[in-house]
Amino acid sequence: MKPAPFAYHAPASATDAVALLDSFGDEAKVIAGGQSLAPMLALRLAVFDQLVDVGRIGELRGISRANGTVRIGAATTQATIGASRDVAEAVPLLARATPLIGHFQIRNRGTIGGSLAHADAAAEYPAVALALDAVVETLSPRGARSIPAAEFFTGIWTTALEPDELLTAVEFPVWGSPASAGTGGTGGRPPGRYRGFAVEEFATRRGDFAIAGAAVAVELSGGDGDRAGGGAVRRCGIGLFGLGPTALRATAAEAAVTGAPAGEISAEEVGAAAMAGLDSVASDTHGPAAYRTRVGAAVVAAAWRRAVREANGD
Repeated sequence: MKPAPFAYHAPASATDAVALLDSFGDEAKVIAGGQSLAPMLALRLAVFDQLVDVGRIGELRGISRANGTVRIGAATTQATIGASRDVAEAVPLLARATPLIGHFQIRNRGTIGGSLAHADAAAEYPAVALALDAVVETLSPRGARSIPAAEFFTGIWTTALEPDELLTAVEFPVWGSPASAGTGGTGGRPPGRYRGFAVEEFATRRGDFAIAGAAVAVELSGGDGDRAGGGAVRRCGIGLFGLGPTALRATAAEAAVTGAPAGEISAEEVGAAAMAGLDSVASDTHGPAAYRTRVGAAVVAAAWRRAVREANGD
């Protein structure tokens, strides 16, 4: 099929893009890489009279690191993020989620801003943003706004963005230190915060949307008293995808492990806690809700194990 007729606009700046959105209102839709929007337009699942292309706006691209955060422009491609040394060192969870997004052709065009604004429930980046307490930056005729990821995803393919508001960047806090940075020949670790990250997902085929997935970040205390089994959990973030109408955060599971010695925490219990009370899991063509809930618990447990092992330097 072919999309319904639309007018195409290619503004030169973010300010120009916002002016167009303000002028056209609900008739307009932002497009960057188009990897999600273009198929929906072709199938006429979405129809817009005006398309505002922000993919060529230079100020919306780029990766910078400063003051304990990594800021990524909304039009930065997923391929660029996957190849970034700054992202790999400072935000490993984002780097590890990137190769799981579709195929390399999609990542060459798809953007981080597009993924977050599209808010697909089975997408990896929204879950990573939730787990890491990312902040979404926007611009509208009323000025700039910063939206915590926890408040950004509101429902099925919907976000807190207003019709005249443009997503301009995403800011990720840098967690702790790599466990290898503090290890020494005595087997102990100096006091500090040691981090571990993992993304696990289950899909029918590699590159398909996940039936269930989890992004886990964990930060452990360090020191000589923590040699056996790792330190206490100082901070934990668990983002879930493919298990609800939008990306979710397993806050009950996070609260259950925070403050406890990592060596005494069962990965299976973390998985079960993440799924407990989660009434958003629905039956679909992949299986009944009970099956998908079991898969969700399993991927959370697997991601937890990997993240804790990394935080312990294993």
